[in-house]
Amino acid sequence: MNKKGHVLNAVFLSIGLAYLLEPAGDETTFIAMVAIGIPVTLGALFPDVDTDFGKHRKTLHNLPILALFVAFPYFFDGNLQYVWIGVLTHYVLDIAGSKRGIALFYPIWKKEFGLPIGVAVSSNRSTLMTIVVTLAELVVAALIIYDVPLMALDAARSSVGI
Repeated sequence: MNKKGHVLNAVFLSIGLAYLLEPAGDETTFIAMVAIGIPVTLGALFPDVDTDFGKHRKTLHNLPILALFVAFPYFFDGNLQYVWIGVLTHYVLDIAGSKRGIALFYPIWKKEFGLPIGVAVSSNRSTLMTIVVTLAELVVAALIIYDVPLMALDAARSSVGI
């Protein structure tokens, strides 16, 4: 995807995540949108820095880079705990939304991985694909936020016989 697609994805995803985490639709939801939106958008733009150095969709589009962003909040305080979500959503959009894919295991393995549903970045359907991928990401986020804790609770109850 292009910058427009990544920003669109990050903004819509941030709004959706804010409503999933703070569903009241009041000031707390708006504050969550800003608190989530800024770092997610920064993270969504970061991987394309490799267009200016290294190899695009390889140097900063891989799992070791994502791991660094996931680990970052554990070592440093601040409002950057959501940057990894932006990096991850960038990867998802490049894998599912575009034809080319990304080199997830670079520099060990240079093969690019993508799904056959992607469209060309220059396609007039790229914005539609961005919205579809964003909706899918929000469904996954809702399942993680609402269903996974309940499944863990049920598993814990059954393991102790309750």
